Amino acid sequence: MLFIHQNGPGQFKFLAPHLARNPAHQVVFLSQAAFQDAGDVLVRTYTAPRPPSPTAHPYLQRIEASVRRGQAVVRACQQLAEDGFRPDIVIGHAGWGETLFLREALPGAKILSYCELFYRPDGQDTGYLPELALDFDGSCRLRAWNADLLVGLDAMHLGLSPTAWQRAQHPAVFQSRIAVIHEGVDLAEVAPAPQARFVLPGGQILTLQDEVVTFVARNLEPVRGFLTLMRALPELMRRRPRAHIVICGETGVSYGAPPPGGGSWRDLMLRDAGFDRSRVHFVSRLARQPYLRLLQVSSLHLYLTVPFVLSWSLIEAMAAGCLVLASDVAPVREVLDDGTNGFLVDMRQPAQVAARAVALLEDRAGLGRIRHAARRTASDRFDVRQCLAAQTALIESMLN
Repeated sequence: MLFIHQNGPGQFKFLAPHLARNPAHQVVFLSQAAFQDAGDVLVRTYTAPRPPSPTAHPYLQRIEASVRRGQAVVRACQQLAEDGFRPDIVIGHAGWGETLFLREALPGAKILSYCELFYRPDGQDTGYLPELALDFDGSCRLRAWNADLLVGLDAMHLGLSPTAWQRAQHPAVFQSRIAVIHEGVDLAEVAPAPQARFVLPGGQILTLQDEVVTFVARNLEPVRGFLTLMRALPELMRRRPRAHIVICGETGVSYGAPPPGGGSWRDLMLRDAGFDRSRVHFVSRLARQPYLRLLQVSSLHLYLTVPFVLSWSLIEAMAAGCLVLASDVAPVREVLDDGTNGFLVDMRQPAQVAARAVALLEDRAGLGRIRHAARRTASDRFDVRQCLAAQTALIESMLN
């Protein structure tokens, strides 16, 4: 079995070691950079391709980058073959061109492709907020970005998406070949902990006895609702004078673009911040255990995404028993039911976010049933053991 992900282990952090524990399997993971904690998986790296030509047509720069990465993977597969490793199945992420030429490089192997997202100018992130609007040229460029994804979809034998919404973004002709199975959450690792303590950068300790509003994103940017959060904070903090806001995330850009004029969205939103800065704590990216402790002390967790790929952090917050206020968008509604295992709000309305957050904080002592239901949802639908069983069954069906 060969796994491929340019930033390994990525979505295969549970699956690859799980399969490698079977003595009948030989599992190799091909990534651009080596990584640790791979268990019995043999990690091999490939040489990073050079970037696309700056003189290439803007619509074609993504496909050129994908072709170059696909070629780098082919060379690595050829080296693996010379070393005696010829996989029966390849499990790879389709997002960066790594699966483009696997049919040619490994003609005898089955291909299971991780289908994370197919770009759409409507119904996804673009245009949902004013800051994310595309002009005509941008919409055309976005459509051209799907070129490598279409080639990868044609090359795969089967696909895998973590949510039904993500599968539904792909062309209808391919959807019947895409299974919906989430990567899962380790419920033994991610769980409520009444005695948890989170230490702020200045040394202050927060516990469940404090009023802690949490927000987590890889990067603090519009797609994940950072602007909405910052616009909601003045009213939220005015009405909850003892609340501490802990914001976890870096200042780069994962999706979309930086603000006009450059710099970071965080710096832009802090220029005219109308709230008490002493109660707003930016903690950048946290190591795994401090991150889990942050979720465990949360009084209210805000997940304010636009319609986009569902974050692991939402499922982990639910597994930790957080009281969640999340965006009322299709990918979130697939997991969270308003008033049952969390609460929904229009993330485009900061005043509504603030008002709903205040109401939930006022009643948080009486909302234990919602926390329990969130944990139960994570257990019933996203337990890593059942997700691994379903993924393994899919792989075995391809090999038989």
